[in-house]
Amino acid sequence: MLNYDPLACLPSSEELPDSDDTPVDNELQDLIPGLLKAILAMAWPERMDWFFGIDMGIYYDPDLPPIVPDGFLSLGVERFYDENLRPSYVLWEEKRVPILALEVVSQTYRGEYSTKKAEYARLGFLYYVVYNPFRRRKPCLEVYKLVNNTYELDDNNPVWLSEIGLGIGVERGTYLGIPREWLYWYDQQGQRLLTPQEQAQQAERRAQLLAERLRSLGIDPDSLT
Repeated sequence: MLNYDPLACLPSSEELPDSDDTPVDNELQDLIPGLLKAILAMAWPERMDWFFGIDMGIYYDPDLPPIVPDGFLSLGVERFYDENLRPSYVLWEEKRVPILALEVVSQTYRGEYSTKKAEYARLGFLYYVVYNPFRRRKPCLEVYKLVNNTYELDDNNPVWLSEIGLGIGVERGTYLGIPREWLYWYDQQGQRLLTPQEQAQQAERRAQLLAERLRSLGIDPDSLT
């Protein structure tokens, strides 16, 4: 009997465009998801089952252009380390719909609260996160969860995402020398996960305190290295 694989007829990720060639019009659309990805890499160093894409096309139909979130998280997929990485995210290859999509609203409205929201719900993204730094009268962060094919808003800050095992929220901080509001990951107790820079600074402080303690005991720290 002839075995027919319908997926073999579909284009692969290497054959599909890896960008929609639409430039971002707000630097935060790169920096905010970039910070979230960097924190995840520090929080999950041993996990090999996740991927965080930034401004990457998600192909869900070979005859349609991809949807391109500012950031998205997928669980249960292979974490690549080879030099080519992923050129795009193709659902018929990955066989996993991303669990979370992130949109950072720019001064040019792109349907984040309407058409994009409806599309993510139709595709089955469990969480949809919208951050709008220009809002003044409404919360700048909205986190939606898909319930019975409809997004329901959770207006807490941070919001616990039980299926991910992390929370997401917004608070003031400094990243790349820029003091402002940033999106961060949180643990179940509501404690913010440190950025890579903060972890390095914390390790340096611990080393300094240890060196001072050794000197107070009459021990030269350099003699131990």
